[in-house]
Amino acid sequence: MSTAKTRPLAREPHLIRRNSLHDTVADRLRDMIVDGTLPARERIHEQSLCEAFGISRTPLREALKVLANEGLVELRANRGSRVAALSTEEMADLFEALWGVERHAAELAAARATTEQLKALRALQGRMEREWQRKRRTAYAKLNNEIHRTIVEFAQNATLCGVHTSIMTKLRRARYMALMSDDRWDEAVDEHRAILRALEARDTPEAGRLMAEHVRRTGEVVCGQLDA
Repeated sequence: MSTAKTRPLAREPHLIRRNSLHDTVADRLRDMIVDGTLPARERIHEQSLCEAFGISRTPLREALKVLANEGLVELRANRGSRVAALSTEEMADLFEALWGVERHAAELAAARATTEQLKALRALQGRMEREWQRKRRTAYAKLNNEIHRTIVEFAQNATLCGVHTSIMTKLRRARYMALMSDDRWDEAVDEHRAILRALEARDTPEAGRLMAEHVRRTGEVVCGQLDA
């Protein structure tokens, strides 16, 4: 008779909950940098922010590391941190890269997106236009980012999505700057309408051309503002 002990059943592993406080702080700081509440080259006063957010310095410093990786913050040894400046040359390079990625993604999306996905995209467009009519820039910018990300996802190419996320993270503040011009803002809404029509028509070359022109024009406006 076997004397081997029966092995106990493996327990269901417990999910380890990630402490997201520093992510929440990073989101708040990112919004403040993007909308200009914390302007370029502004020194980041850690004590003031800790008091305003009701947190300790540990999650704030972890958040600053996240933003430094995104190019939004400069961490300076023994001199504290500050909001990073925007470089015209770097912005031109990034918009040029985005131009290529989004053009190809729009072409693929025109061919691969389902009817239901395009309906969802039209609903997003409607929400974005309502924020434009109300002149609510921050809400508009977030929906605008979501639309661009969604079109890239419709391309069904994981590599394109990864590259796009990396570029958009670095360009979020610059793209918000373009909305400071009411003329450009109005123009961009018209461009989004045309892009959506091309996607719905399954017009692959037109969708790509319109998207590329949209991104190129935004880059021109941003670089012009930085030069000025």
